Amino acid sequence: MKYILGISAYYHDSAAALLENGNIVCAIQEERFTRKKHDNSFPENSIKYILEKFQISLSNIDAVVFYEKPFLKFERLLETYISTSPKGFKSFSKSMPIWIHEKLFQKYNIIKILKQFDENFSEEKIYFSEHHLSHAASTYYPSPYSEAAILTLDGVGEWATTICGIGKNNKIEISNEIDFPHSLGLLYSAFTYYLGFKVNSGEYKLMGLAPYGEPIYSNLIKDNLVDIKEDGTFRLNMNYFDFMSGLKMINDKFEKLFNLPTRASENTNFTKKHLDIASSIQNVLEEIVVKLSKDLFTKYKVNNLCLAGGVALNCVANTRILNESGFKNVWIQPAAGDAGGSLGAALAFWHKHLNKPKIESKSDLMNHSLLGPSFSNKQIENFFTSNKIDNRYLETDALVDYVAERIKEGKIIGWFQGKMEFGPRALGSRSILADPRDTSMQKKLNMKVKYRESFRPFAPIMLEEDFNKFYDFPTTKGLNYMTFVSKIKKDYQIHKNNSDENLKNNSEDLLMRLSDIRSDLPAITHLDYSSRIQVVNENSKQTIFDLLHSFKKKTGFGVLINTSFNVRGEPIVNSLEDAYKCFLATEIDILVCENFVIEKKEHNQEKFESKNYDPD
Repeated sequence: MKYILGISAYYHDSAAALLENGNIVCAIQEERFTRKKHDNSFPENSIKYILEKFQISLSNIDAVVFYEKPFLKFERLLETYISTSPKGFKSFSKSMPIWIHEKLFQKYNIIKILKQFDENFSEEKIYFSEHHLSHAASTYYPSPYSEAAILTLDGVGEWATTICGIGKNNKIEISNEIDFPHSLGLLYSAFTYYLGFKVNSGEYKLMGLAPYGEPIYSNLIKDNLVDIKEDGTFRLNMNYFDFMSGLKMINDKFEKLFNLPTRASENTNFTKKHLDIASSIQNVLEEIVVKLSKDLFTKYKVNNLCLAGGVALNCVANTRILNESGFKNVWIQPAAGDAGGSLGAALAFWHKHLNKPKIESKSDLMNHSLLGPSFSNKQIENFFTSNKIDNRYLETDALVDYVAERIKEGKIIGWFQGKMEFGPRALGSRSILADPRDTSMQKKLNMKVKYRESFRPFAPIMLEEDFNKFYDFPTTKGLNYMTFVSKIKKDYQIHKNNSDENLKNNSEDLLMRLSDIRSDLPAITHLDYSSRIQVVNENSKQTIFDLLHSFKKKTGFGVLINTSFNVRGEPIVNSLEDAYKCFLATEIDILVCENFVIEKKEHNQEKFESKNYDPD
């Protein structure tokens, strides 16, 4: 077999991924084409791109592997409704027609869609993985380890919400699982909902909000909502949750426990109690994952741990695992959520079903997660020329010098380079870049570029050679995917007498905290002096590496702000048109697409009708 296509769809973050002779050659999320964030539709556009990119027909694909088993999921749904009858009838009556029409006959629907690509495609080539096996495969097989413990945590797959196991060579063995409704992902999502954020997208916001509070409700949560054993296994008290039988995450009893109603919307002001609740659930989540990891380390006595599932995107919890579990190395799939399930399904088929050996490598096999579309300079030139957009071409050395100088002057850069990232985070390919030394930049980026909550922190991207200058961390391995946090060294911290303790006692005024300067790199230093860290080196083969060197020559700091190239509520930009529209609609000063530069001028966006160009 040469080509294996992995697919995830119908829940959230649909995606498609391609293996060629077992190597990961392409992976992309459907949202990047449709512009619907967390799009759950069948990834038709992603598959179309892959087929065109590699100039193959669907009949050339040897196996198409879906990331979960629909009948097992349907079984869980039915048993859930039966166990909660008649309370769940309203939810049952709404979801059953959808399941019967779209999901129960999912294999038939998948065949029908795939035959639109190629009527000669054989349905015998379609296979189904299990949800958490797909997660496990997505993290173990691309990892640099020939032996590693495996932990996956998310909301729910078919039945499992958490699995523990081990990978050895090309084998994955599952030793233990926790099943629905007992779910760490759903517990965290319940608090996401309670604090007024959107489930399946607002969990990042909850994690970012947590440092503004204190975990004073941790015991209340553990005494009433979740029973945690010493080995990290847990059970939810379903008397407080409504996701089994209703249309909400929580019920009135949950609200009464905290004596606080659900926050009405993301536009509602925070109180001190909101902040403390956020801090408390983050603290409880960390306690559970650390205990689970410690138990895995005790059981398997190996040096390495691989993580996946949506909870594995909680970089604060990941850092505690690395520091406290006993594992020497922790590797996290950068597309840890359901999008990565498409890749895991393909990898599980290749290694587990076909019994192919695990590919050995000193680094991971994710190609720095740069697995999506790219555009040539010629395509970019044609796009700008056809749309009558003024631009300049600069050779790479001149380009990085020019951009570094503009960033030093306080300009904000839209950075569109190379292949697009796979996963939720921009890693220096589809990024917005700025100067982390600027004391006003965090607020400016949030309010005038990203159009998002003012409390949201920004992450640094830095040269690996400079990492230990600014941060204390046990390793630089696996730090290229923004999956860990670290506190900036005390030499660079700035403390004010009234900055922390006084505000802990009077934390109603969130904006007072935001205005504090906490380090020599204030725009990427969070309230607790932490940063979500990312390093790059010359092996990444990214222009961002050269840009960081140029900025370091000019300022002494090989560090930039790196945030995803998009605005709130939209996916990361994919096409040239996406990038240009985002540039026009925000206060980004300069757009850089490969070697072409556009300075901000007056534009009439309503009259902009793109003559777009397909990616390479």
